[in-house]
Amino acid sequence: MPQQTTEIRTASFADLDTRTFHDLLKLRIDVFVVEQNCPYPELDGRDVEPGTRHLWLTDGGAPLAYLRILADPDGIARIGRVVVAPAARGGGHAGRLMSAALEVVGNRQCVLEAQSHLVAFYARHGFAVSGPEYVEDGIPHTPMRREPIDV
Repeated sequence: MPQQTTEIRTASFADLDTRTFHDLLKLRIDVFVVEQNCPYPELDGRDVEPGTRHLWLTDGGAPLAYLRILADPDGIARIGRVVVAPAARGGGHAGRLMSAALEVVGNRQCVLEAQSHLVAFYARHGFAVSGPEYVEDGIPHTPMRREPIDV
């Protein structure tokens, strides 16, 4: 039986085909809305912005993990919707995807709103807590920031 290999993909909304966008949204909704029991407007309009980049990890076509990078109006990159499929958790997929995302971001300031139990994970990628913890949709979150690296 041939071993499947994972692959990181990156696309703007305009470059996503319908099936891929469907599968990425399904993963996000399955975890954030259903598993975490947080009914919220998953389609917030930011997926289609020209500056948004969608990154996902596939294995045989199905998305294992996903995140998006938003271009905030102030030029700061904002990482969000970081998700790993339940069956793929513990395989290092989120770390690979974050590393790829930070390559896309480059030497720009980058922010995210971490679920608080994941602060240490993001800290390993150069993020530091940048504000007080708050609760959103019943889940504690912590704002984090990664400063540009002086070269």
